[in-house]
Amino acid sequence: MKFDAPAGNNPIDQQKIVGRATDRIDGPLKTTGTAPYAYERHDVGNNPAYGYVLGSAIAKGRIASIDIVDARSASGVLAVLTASTVGQLGKGEFNVAKLLGGPEIQHYHQAIAIVVAETFEQARAAAGLIRVKYVAAPGAFDLAAAKDTAIKPEKITGGPPDTAVGDFAGAFAAAPVKLDATYTTPDQAHAMMEPHATIATWHGEQLTVWTSNQMIDWGAKDLATTLGIPRQNVRLISPYIGGGFGGKLFLRADAVLAALGAKVVKRPVKVALTRPMMFNNTTHRPATIQRIRIGAGQDGRITAIAHESWSGDLAGGKAEATVRSSRLIYAGANRMTATRLATLDLPESNALRAPGDAPGLMAMEIAIDEMAEKLGLDPIEFRVRNDTQVDPEHPQRPFSQRHLIECLRQGADRFGWDKRNAQPARMREGRWLIGIGMAAAYRDGPVTKSAARVKLDDRGIVTVDTDMTDIGTGSYTIIAQTAAEMMGVPLDKVVVNLGDSTFPVSAGSGGQWGATSSTAGVYAACVKLRETVSRKVGINAADAVFENGSVRAGELTMTLADAAGTDGLMAEDAIEFGELSRKHVLYTFGSHFVEVGVDAATGEVRIRRMLAVCSAGRILNPKSARSQIIGAMTMGAGAALMEDLVIDKRRGFFVNHDLAGYEVPVHADIPHQECVFLEETDPLASPMKAKGVGELGICGIAAAIANAIYNATGIRVRDYPITLDKLLDGLPQQA
Repeated sequence: MKFDAPAGNNPIDQQKIVGRATDRIDGPLKTTGTAPYAYERHDVGNNPAYGYVLGSAIAKGRIASIDIVDARSASGVLAVLTASTVGQLGKGEFNVAKLLGGPEIQHYHQAIAIVVAETFEQARAAAGLIRVKYVAAPGAFDLAAAKDTAIKPEKITGGPPDTAVGDFAGAFAAAPVKLDATYTTPDQAHAMMEPHATIATWHGEQLTVWTSNQMIDWGAKDLATTLGIPRQNVRLISPYIGGGFGGKLFLRADAVLAALGAKVVKRPVKVALTRPMMFNNTTHRPATIQRIRIGAGQDGRITAIAHESWSGDLAGGKAEATVRSSRLIYAGANRMTATRLATLDLPESNALRAPGDAPGLMAMEIAIDEMAEKLGLDPIEFRVRNDTQVDPEHPQRPFSQRHLIECLRQGADRFGWDKRNAQPARMREGRWLIGIGMAAAYRDGPVTKSAARVKLDDRGIVTVDTDMTDIGTGSYTIIAQTAAEMMGVPLDKVVVNLGDSTFPVSAGSGGQWGATSSTAGVYAACVKLRETVSRKVGINAADAVFENGSVRAGELTMTLADAAGTDGLMAEDAIEFGELSRKHVLYTFGSHFVEVGVDAATGEVRIRRMLAVCSAGRILNPKSARSQIIGAMTMGAGAALMEDLVIDKRRGFFVNHDLAGYEVPVHADIPHQECVFLEETDPLASPMKAKGVGELGICGIAAAIANAIYNATGIRVRDYPITLDKLLDGLPQQA
């Protein structure tokens, strides 16, 4: 199905099931511990062996020698594999570093060996017997130190690295009110609960891996490429994923090494990365340095705006696209953005929830508040005055919908913005300095091709097969809701099968494209199945009404079970998006409001209230959508106040590489969170008239917290995270 015209009335508009708050259908499995996660499966692979991955102890250099004799002869050991024993491996399209290093070492904890043994404990003990001699080389581990060597990359996610419209330099110089400030964000980890884990088994030349991966087709292709085998010889299965946040978008070492180990020992092999390996062996969100310049007239209209960003990655890697949304969010005739990429020898940088936009807004939405203060304007009013309904760089491209002002206004009313004291450090409750802050939220709502297969059997049950994944976002449920609405059956008459590379290729989970694209793919397949049923029954598909488990047209009514017959019916289709998504800007919008208390003596920050008002088209399942928003708000609180991968700049590794040292928010850190969705649909987005919400909630929330802290204390912190040591010197003197 080609989506190249705005969606008209269709069965989804009935909203008998779609649009209703619905419990996740996978919830009982997860809450009872019976969901089959990759490493914990006992129903696949007979007599599995266990693999333990050894990571490099240096960040850059080469292996001079590696002695595996003692490890190989240790109790229970079946095999010890290194780069020299397995031979030449390929490198997947989405990998920067090799997943099995040696002799060259590209980063700390790059996998250099796997020990396969009868038990996990035996494999781990034997790995400690491997003797490696390294020749270390000097490396670059500090973005600030490498900033002046950064180069302009060929591209960034979503467009060119640099853009320019008008005469920024001239307009900025002439502006009566100016801001020129630099902001920094640190390296951050995904820190998901489930580790990267895989069970691999071979049947002749056919490889099957049960793994934890967000993008099934990408993973299967890159696994085949890495192993040098035909794509059709790889089956990748990932029905349940214990969190990913972008860290499982791509093939990682666990899958490759499990497959290599299973090939050698001729048994299934289980591999799970340890928590320290997850932090240094896999990917992370890179640190950024961001310079923002804004010029405005006394009327509060932006006349010049510039956003420059520096980040780092391994050679051949990519830059963090922090400037991308700055090209779209606020009006201004004269503008420029620039991205520079430094080569660093740290573990690979890559996507983490809302890549580019989340760290970009951590800077931009503080800068907007700072500029509003310089102008003597309310921060909301300043944003409203500089709203735009078209792409400022390409005015011929309107937004499909842009209700940012409504989000700002409604949020202000709900949160009691009028009670905020515009002068900082003026509100106090006992020892607590009280502040209120806000920020705009914006994240693109991309769409991409997605396919599904839908079957109808003689019991009237509709089964959906698609390689879409559910990373805790609720994919099972919204796909079931879509199929139920389209085929006129109750939710308990729908079976959804996900995460198998033998199924039609879907959008996968990432970039906030998953929900709207995958459900649109199911919509397309259901349209075709409706046509198939109508032909079978002998009616015109355009006249057919599907409801209550039956199909009817005129005087004719037949149950779907009877229509399917003993052989059943099946249809398969994909949604393909045409020019609409290129001629219009598909974005989601929102506003964040936060109240904080800051201890006047210690600088401790406590979040007291949080509100998000969101505009994202039709909300397919308000219950799971709210869960996505408040979860993202929680992650944003971590980014604002505590998350920081600390680098040993001598040795080139992340020191706090576990959940004891890498702090993330816990229940005690997070107050009640309110989430409101505007009642709307977006016919230009997809047949579902919906857009994703999985990443909108993390965009802007950290800046809202930063702005609230400033309102409480009068201390402007531009370097995240906002830890108490950055506040102490500016707090009022204690008697």
